[in-house]
Amino acid sequence: MARIAGVNIPTQKRVEIALTYIHGIGSTKAKEICVKVGIPRERRTNQLTDDEIARIREAIDRSYRVEGDLRRETAMNIKRLMDLGCYRGLRHRKGLPVRGQRTHTNARTRKGPARAIAGKKRTVAPS
Repeated sequence: MARIAGVNIPTQKRVEIALTYIHGIGSTKAKEICVKVGIPRERRTNQLTDDEIARIREAIDRSYRVEGDLRRETAMNIKRLMDLGCYRGLRHRKGLPVRGQRTHTNARTRKGPARAIAGKKRTVAPS
């Protein structure tokens, strides 16, 4: 099993697809890396030589910010917004959608499960 940027990448998948398991590398960057290193598209991870794995590692370390560094940078950017007290920072602090989405309905991913409102009971109209 190849270990690149601290991540065990799957052995049976094509190299292009396996590289996307690294945080910060999507399909476009994975294709760029394969072209840079000179690995054919249909090559599988378990068919890579140690030299090719080393070249992939070097290409990623040289050109891209991935895994821990990227996560840390993202967290620091969010923390900076929260410390500034700007609108986006306040939305992050309250756990609400940041990019202008509606919150009257939906937004359950950010807001969490719905909570019942105390004292609000539904009355049935007499027939």
